[in-house]
Amino acid sequence: MTIVIGLTGCIATGKSTVAKMFKKEGIPIVDADQLSRTIVEPHQPAYIQIVEAFGHDILLPDQTLDRKKLAQLIFNDSVKRQTLNQIVHPAITDHLLHERDQLIVAQHQYIVLDIPLLYENDLTHLVDVVVVVYTTPKQQLQRLMARDQLSEKEANKRIQSQISIEQKAQWADYVIDNSKTLAHTETAFKQLLQQLEN
Repeated sequence: MTIVIGLTGCIATGKSTVAKMFKKEGIPIVDADQLSRTIVEPHQPAYIQIVEAFGHDILLPDQTLDRKKLAQLIFNDSVKRQTLNQIVHPAITDHLLHERDQLIVAQHQYIVLDIPLLYENDLTHLVDVVVVVYTTPKQQLQRLMARDQLSEKEANKRIQSQISIEQKAQWADYVIDNSKTLAHTETAFKQLLQQLEN
């Protein structure tokens, strides 16, 4: 029987580091972020709806979405963020389900659904267990500022647009602590696989 793992965390907590570990083990991953890029390619239904809702100003010269411009718009306006979410999330969920079900039919032991906003979008019903990748809020802020060249104020705004990492860790079935060394994270990952097998 296939176990569907929901992999999540918060912005800059190191979820992609753990996703790479699953990949290395040959465990298939369905990546919601990747799907979110696919569904907004020119002429896709979600792309058409986004342009209708936000106007042609959010397009680059090659007619693809200016993701940076769109991000700035929605991080500063909760109504616009909700509008975008109502367009994008149902389309992503449909694709997630389709890919998950194909992998179940192929009888993989484990499947990972890599969903950054698993809790925010109430998608825990799609998975059997939830794994949260954790770092301390202080580390999260420092990593995000360094990674995206953001001011403390900008970084905090992005962090606050999600449910806190502390809250997600409380809800999770398993927590991988990514606040120490990479070796420490790898050990926690191996322990997770052992727990899943028992």
